[in-house]
Amino acid sequence: MTPGERPRTDGGVATKIEVTALEPGTFRVEVGTGGSRTTHVVTVDDTYARSLGGEQVDVADLVRRSFEFLLAREPKESILQRFALPVIGRYFPEYEAEMRRRVS
Repeated sequence: MTPGERPRTDGGVATKIEVTALEPGTFRVEVGTGGSRTTHVVTVDDTYARSLGGEQVDVADLVRRSFEFLLAREPKESILQRFALPVIGRYFPEYEAEMRRRVS
């Protein structure tokens, strides 16, 4: 398994989430389930990342955990192709509290 690649299971179907830094604060996220794959570009401001995960937050891990959160609530095809991480909270008000719990 390569760094940033994490298998997980949703309803018996293995899902791989691969997070790759493109530049500081910008990540490509590839989500694969079975034979299909989606690709997303996510931006994360340092201040926002620290507000969720503290001063030593691993931003790539925060992005991966954010996708785990999203995939528990919607299919990968419903996730926006390009977005800033705070957008998740607009759709799911529990997101920030959940991330603080998962990352700390």
